[in-house]
Amino acid sequence: MSSSKTVRKLQVESPVPADIVIANSVAPLHIDDIAKDLNLSPTHYDLYGKYKAKVLLSVLDELEGSKDGYYVVVGGITPTPLGEGKSTTTVGLCQALGAFLDKKVVTCLRQPSQGPTFGIKGGAAGGGYSQVIPMDEFNLHLTGDIHAITAANNLLAAAIDTRIFHESTQSDKALFNRLCPPNKEGKRSFSDIMFRRLKKLNIAKTKPEDLTPEEVTKFARLDIDPDSITWRRVMDVNDRFLRKISIGQGPDEKGMVRETGFDISVASEIMAVLALTTSLADMRERLGKMVVGNSKAGDPVTADDLGVGGALTVLMKDAINPTLMQTLEGTPVLVHAGPFANIAHGNSSIVADKIALKLVGPGGFVVTEAGFGADIGAEKFMNIKCRYSGLTPQCAVIVATIRALKMHGGGPQVVAGRPLDHAYLNENVSLVEAGCVNLARHIANTKAYGVNVVVAVNKFATDTEAEMNAVKSAALAAGAYDAVICSHHAHGGKGAVDLGIAVQKACENVTKPLNFLYPLDVSIKDKIEAIAKSYGASGVEYSEQAEKQIEMYSRQGFSNLPICMAKTQYSFSHDAAAKGAPSGFKLPIRDVRASIGAGFIYPLVGTMSTMPGLPTRPCFYDIDLDTATGKVIGLS
Repeated sequence: MSSSKTVRKLQVESPVPADIVIANSVAPLHIDDIAKDLNLSPTHYDLYGKYKAKVLLSVLDELEGSKDGYYVVVGGITPTPLGEGKSTTTVGLCQALGAFLDKKVVTCLRQPSQGPTFGIKGGAAGGGYSQVIPMDEFNLHLTGDIHAITAANNLLAAAIDTRIFHESTQSDKALFNRLCPPNKEGKRSFSDIMFRRLKKLNIAKTKPEDLTPEEVTKFARLDIDPDSITWRRVMDVNDRFLRKISIGQGPDEKGMVRETGFDISVASEIMAVLALTTSLADMRERLGKMVVGNSKAGDPVTADDLGVGGALTVLMKDAINPTLMQTLEGTPVLVHAGPFANIAHGNSSIVADKIALKLVGPGGFVVTEAGFGADIGAEKFMNIKCRYSGLTPQCAVIVATIRALKMHGGGPQVVAGRPLDHAYLNENVSLVEAGCVNLARHIANTKAYGVNVVVAVNKFATDTEAEMNAVKSAALAAGAYDAVICSHHAHGGKGAVDLGIAVQKACENVTKPLNFLYPLDVSIKDKIEAIAKSYGASGVEYSEQAEKQIEMYSRQGFSNLPICMAKTQYSFSHDAAAKGAPSGFKLPIRDVRASIGAGFIYPLVGTMSTMPGLPTRPCFYDIDLDTATGKVIGLS
């Protein structure tokens, strides 16, 4: 890639205009130009308009023998509700590497959920002069992947309740006859997906008429225990009133009322499957293996048992291809998958990273972002994503802000939508120094994986030199490879050049292999306790429900999976109000669930909700359309 082809010189203004104003002021290049600079030909991608394209997985096959570039993950300290600029830093770093340091670079980001976009946090395209464009398309429907996930998830949900309904009203023979209806010649046959269930039941027969009455019952009757169902419906909107609902109240459902609820779409296991899959064939297997509940005999029931695994794959067949976009300075971006880090594993897809690493080649850089603080996003990147991808990062960037460090040092509460307290707007070095305990723990935890850690101090206009120097000193004392002040929000890639140089040096000088936090062959509890220890916990408390689930998943043979903690992003602990680096607390595990298709067990810590709610004044108050120009206004 010759970066000079796509580099766009930014005309920066001060003070920095609103994100959407900046995004709308820059005319994006045609996506063909971005693709060409990555040596992608038109046969390698499908266009979605002028500024987006789906990169096909065949690119991976063609580049199979090529060597990878450097792999960098961007995490952060424990954030305030306002966010500390991880996406902005990820984009700014890539703009610096590509537009100023003449490196081959690809940014790999998650697709934003419309929940935060219209809720509290706003979009996730970066900010200021470090953004992905067109930012309105990035933050809204993009190429429809989340809608595909929503449709697939809800098709499976409908299949579960419908199967229970039909089994309740039919005999085994009638059920079997309807599942395997005769053709015009009067012959019955199994559909392809049914052979998966037959194999699971150890029934080595190929003709329906050869099954014994006992085998007919085993095959046709899933006998799902309604109380065991873990699969919930989803939508990509923050809607607290859907957290707990009852279904089946219509007169035709014959009194089959069941209590359930909705999750946000990005919490769906299908999103996690998309993010962790490595190929179309692998995705088909993962979708089919997803466990939705148990039979009354205690056996796991899967999507393939319900006959729907193939249909789910069809709905997801285009979603598996990452979406190519661009930054404000014309460097390439791959957007793919969007799991939250607090209630899911919080990383973009393996296939996007693998494609990007081949495209940049040796000496190039792939920079990906892990959601929220490094205690959850980066931890899951290392222990879940890297386990399944087989990839090894050389450098981890931890983004810190003076604002968040002051909060961790004992500063007043930071609340979205309220003006910041004067403590955050005036110099207070001692408050910053006190808060660096949070940064120090993140550095120590991340460094333990064997990567070099570079701290990026995301500079705000009110930060003083003394405060920033205090952070740099604390970071180096805690074992960071380097600590750099960045102004990419105000200056674009130019403001992250020093960060780019530090990251390059960190990648070139890594000496240790990747070291996971826990081995897979220990018990579920041992793995949970290893993660809890990294949070500063002295131990773990399991509810009766959690104990029951752990025992069941262990009995079913799932104890060798990695762990994905569902935990608040606002503290190392389960208590969002516990700032800094709390220690000596007991981590409460309320429940334990399993995403068998995605490939992890996920404990729910404390009162973690999988469907966010809207605040009193959501972001949607500011969002509108300029009907004269057709441009979106008010997105942040």
